[in-house]
Amino acid sequence: MDNTNYGQTIKRLLTYFKYYKFRTALVLLLVLVSSAVSVASAAFLRLLIDDFIVPLLGDQHPVFDALLQTLIILAVIYAAGVVSTFVSKRLMITISQQIMKKIRDRLFGHMQKLPIKYFDRKAHGDIMSHYTNDVDTLNMMLTDGLPQLLSTAVTVVVVLGTMLYLDVPLTIVVVLGALAMLWITKTVGTKATQHFFRQQESIGVVDGYIEEMIHGQKVVQVFSREEEAIEQFARLNDELFENSATANKYSNILMPVNANLATLIYVLVAIVGGAMAISGWNTGLTLGSIAAFLSLSRNFTMPIAEISSQVSMFVVALAGAQRIFNMMDEHAEEDEGLVTLEKNQHRAGWSWKLEDGSTVVLKGKVEFKDVCFTYDGKKQVLQDITLYAMPGQKLAFVGATGAGKTTVANLLNRFYDITEGEIIYDGINIQRIQKADLRRSLGIVLQDTHLFSGTVADNIRYGRLEASDEEVIQAAKLSYAASFIERLPDGYDTHLDGNGNGLSQGQSQLLAIARAAIANPPVMILDEATSSIDTRTEALVQMGMDNLMDGRTVFVIAHRLSTVRNSDAIMVMEKGRIKERGDHHQLLATKGIYYQLYTGAFEWD
Repeated sequence: MDNTNYGQTIKRLLTYFKYYKFRTALVLLLVLVSSAVSVASAAFLRLLIDDFIVPLLGDQHPVFDALLQTLIILAVIYAAGVVSTFVSKRLMITISQQIMKKIRDRLFGHMQKLPIKYFDRKAHGDIMSHYTNDVDTLNMMLTDGLPQLLSTAVTVVVVLGTMLYLDVPLTIVVVLGALAMLWITKTVGTKATQHFFRQQESIGVVDGYIEEMIHGQKVVQVFSREEEAIEQFARLNDELFENSATANKYSNILMPVNANLATLIYVLVAIVGGAMAISGWNTGLTLGSIAAFLSLSRNFTMPIAEISSQVSMFVVALAGAQRIFNMMDEHAEEDEGLVTLEKNQHRAGWSWKLEDGSTVVLKGKVEFKDVCFTYDGKKQVLQDITLYAMPGQKLAFVGATGAGKTTVANLLNRFYDITEGEIIYDGINIQRIQKADLRRSLGIVLQDTHLFSGTVADNIRYGRLEASDEEVIQAAKLSYAASFIERLPDGYDTHLDGNGNGLSQGQSQLLAIARAAIANPPVMILDEATSSIDTRTEALVQMGMDNLMDGRTVFVIAHRLSTVRNSDAIMVMEKGRIKERGDHHQLLATKGIYYQLYTGAFEWD
């Protein structure tokens, strides 16, 4: 991250304080009070020495009443400083936690608006690290580092003004020493910064690899690849170690170097001040003034040394903030559609509301007209796809892996937008339809079923959140899921985790069908919905899907030809093109690719 981005990140972080103006102003006021107390204590030290201690030492009958009153005032001032520091830190903690909450809310809210292609190209573990590691480091800076920085800034300004008032030459000595400290901090900190940003990136890579291994642990063990997994992790972990060690090597030398410099400045002030007083060069420089100035020089340089020790915290936090903001700056999914969906629970009553306010009854007629698509702008994934599905028809897509079958479904959902051509839905170009409404009219059952943490009923109801318990049960019966649900320990109230542990693949698939059924959409997409289950379970799932498909326009993406025999039309795809089309009997009669596949003459690659 260059210096421009570095400054922009800080500026962007500071904008979050505008939501808490009053409390932030109060924190600044209390920090000012705390800094004023440190200055006042030095002023009182001068007063105590010059006006009380020195005169009392030469008095044969000293009276301590005035000294006692002064000490009481000093105690009150110190108490005010303690209270100010305590309250300011408590307020700052509250403000920082509210800022973190707002950042997490915005980050998650923006993530929901990102296109599917973002998640296809980003490791999920790296995305997770934004919410965990990056947010945690930022939280540490706002809670601990920023209050210290504010206190240091205010203290330095106030103390500098007081030192200039007391003695200009000694102030120059202190300022020159402080400038040397800042130069060292900048030089070393710049080197540390580069490695801390690399460290944050390495953490994201390691998190992504760990997440990948957790999900693929069975595969790792099946193929006995534990040693290779450990070696790969060791390489990534070594890279993280190198970046972290180098960054911390630079940052950890700052505090001792600057602390020793602060001590050297303290000694120089004592020597120069004492020499000036003894030589008579500065007659106004008393013993109390020198003592007060020494206290002020310590208050001026030590906060700088302490802040330099926190450079690593600031750099790591800013690296995390930059990664968070980078995700926030990812372009949200664009939606230029103006056509909306008007629906009730009966799909026969659904209709499209056009831009002019008129309505078109939603029937489920879908047409692809000369559709072409490429993911990267170079390699064509789909070429000249032309087809139509009349309301209530069942269209099947078969072909080898990578032929473009699933891409057709992704384009219909507008997870990706076509490169050329048109997709027409009930006479309306789908680019005119709002994406959320388009997707509400399309149900989908995927090969990889995802269940959410919650009850069985919650997972079914996810298709339509307002569905009643009776509708949930009806959807389960429709999908043939009711029989196994009723055998679960708590039936529909059985709690599932996000992976659906305890359920077979077929049972999870039946729940996915029930979830699609309760949404009751006019058009269904079944994407390899039976490819990862056994033949016996497939028969049960197939009956559930048959119920789901009844009366709907259906797109079936299948690898097993047995699941597409009763389709109204079958599209045989190869290298992004439709090579053959027709129903089961027509395709057999042509004795082409489909015939050879069905009779076992050859198999998909």
